[in-house]
Amino acid sequence: MQNLKQDSKGNRVIISVLGPDRVGIIAGVANILSENNINILDISQTIIQEFLAMVLIADMEKSKINMEQLKEKLAEKGREIGVKIDAQHEDVFNFMHRL
Repeated sequence: MQNLKQDSKGNRVIISVLGPDRVGIIAGVANILSENNINILDISQTIIQEFLAMVLIADMEKSKINMEQLKEKLAEKGREIGVKIDAQHEDVFNFMHRL
């Protein structure tokens, strides 16, 4: 994983995953990113009782797809595996969560 400070902030995306824990969630998200040349920069997850909460930061600089297509692919995978997966451009995420 690369140093976040060295990456271009303009291409980063924040991906969140929430739902019941089960085998294959991280692999499902990682496969979509890998297939589309999107690099995972950082990932954090926790299990609270039987629920998974994961946040992932990825770099879309060399992506084969745009943000809308990524959101669609992730949402579809989420429906398939029974979790909610969302993606936001880092600028949108920062704007929504500023103090």
